[in-house]
Amino acid sequence: GRAGSVSVLGYGDADPRREVRRLLLALRMAIVVEGGDRGPALTLVGHEGAVLCLRFNELGTYLVSGGKDRSVRLWNPRRGTLIKTYQGAHAHEVRGVAVSQANDKIASCGGDRQVFLHDVSTGRVLRRFKGHDTKDVNAISFARETKDSVLFSGGYDATLRAWDCRSSSAEAIQVLRSFKDSVTSVATCGHEVIAGSVDGAVRSFDVRTGRVVTDTLHPPVTSVSLSSDSQCVLVGVLDDKIGLLDRSSGDLLAQYKGHSNSKFKLDSVLTHDDAYVISGSEDGRCFLWDLVESTVAQSFQANEVGTALAALAWQPEGDCLVTGAARGDIRVWKGCG
Repeated sequence: GRAGSVSVLGYGDADPRREVRRLLLALRMAIVVEGGDRGPALTLVGHEGAVLCLRFNELGTYLVSGGKDRSVRLWNPRRGTLIKTYQGAHAHEVRGVAVSQANDKIASCGGDRQVFLHDVSTGRVLRRFKGHDTKDVNAISFARETKDSVLFSGGYDATLRAWDCRSSSAEAIQVLRSFKDSVTSVATCGHEVIAGSVDGAVRSFDVRTGRVVTDTLHPPVTSVSLSSDSQCVLVGVLDDKIGLLDRSSGDLLAQYKGHSNSKFKLDSVLTHDDAYVISGSEDGRCFLWDLVESTVAQSFQANEVGTALAALAWQPEGDCLVTGAARGDIRVWKGCG
């Protein structure tokens, strides 16, 4: 219920500063929508096909993208500049990217059955991890608890695999096979890894104890992302809904509706202060919901009408939304003037 979502995420009358911050964010978001009418603040041009994945580094100073053109690109989104292009590793599209906490490594996955680890400064491929049984590797995430020495990937072969970035071995150090269908999304928290699957479930694995917790939503799960305190997980599913789950109990705290999502994998995320839920839509619009009220706060046309908005990211500790377009450009929507 509503009280549960307020309690779990720390919203309450006891902290007026939190409410002030939320109101200020709402004012900034209003400018984002106004910007939606005028167009993005910046456009990053470089990809030669659809942008399939976007990820900020932990501080939000850099953006990494991957796309249909088989390249990984590093950007400065504030200046609108391309810093470096990583090409040659992938023979197929790039479906997932991740940035190490030290900003010295980028991991990528896609239609190659492999996971690649790139040196940020030199562009050299440091590791090529092999083992996924089918072509598409859909999602990737560093395990922060291991200081990014372990990397998790999920794929079409219905497995979640762990890779040792310090080892010279190309083989997975752990393979989790609890899934009944493709793994679409991965997030990590402490010693746990959370994964969503087309089989309609979100599974949390404790890699120390081997304990598995399964929350079944029934429609195919295409996106999982954590709240800032990691107590909740935001889950996108293929029935035009996004759910907010309490990780400790599995309770559904809230649902967010209004966008269109029944065919494609679309990103859904929380803003850095958990005030808003953001998602793309298959009609090309971007939707923002008030997290507590579950109501649509704003929406605007981020992509061409009828072109699904699949890839997006919110800047950590910032006020910047980025969205990926089918024609290859990345649009930067600023939350403040």
